[in-house]
Amino acid sequence: MNRKYPDQPIVGVGGIIFREEQVLLVKRGKEPGLGQWSIPGGVVRRGETLKEAVVREILEETHLKVEVLALAKVLERIFRDPDGRVAYHYVLVDFLCRFLDGALQPDSDAQDARFVPLKDLPSYEVVPVTLEVIRRADWLRKNPEAEITPPGVGKSYD
Repeated sequence: MNRKYPDQPIVGVGGIIFREEQVLLVKRGKEPGLGQWSIPGGVVRRGETLKEAVVREILEETHLKVEVLALAKVLERIFRDPDGRVAYHYVLVDFLCRFLDGALQPDSDAQDARFVPLKDLPSYEVVPVTLEVIRRADWLRKNPEAEITPPGVGKSYD
């Protein structure tokens, strides 16, 4: 499937990882958003669960091993070209993750990776929707008992 000018939306995942009052950001090495700071993540492969995809993508981009804790947010990112055609369309499933092991090193699709103090996020020009996801994940990590799951629905994000 072509990522640029796709026939249908593409499913992607992202992981929000905190270290005290810092959050992990990666500088994107590919379009869309080349050179922008964002959370690590990427496209789900056929036959791969959402959890497997986010764990793999974070490892590929940062060399960090993580555990998925909670669903943070589901959102869409649609990028149009100057003619108004949909150049990229992603449905993104972002998760709060916990660091397990590894030494931070950018790789794969990331030009750079670093833990950034939450108070410094504005200087990294993180797009508003990503800031919203980070704030939601920060709230979840500080209020783990507040995650509400509807009756009869498990907490599986596979």
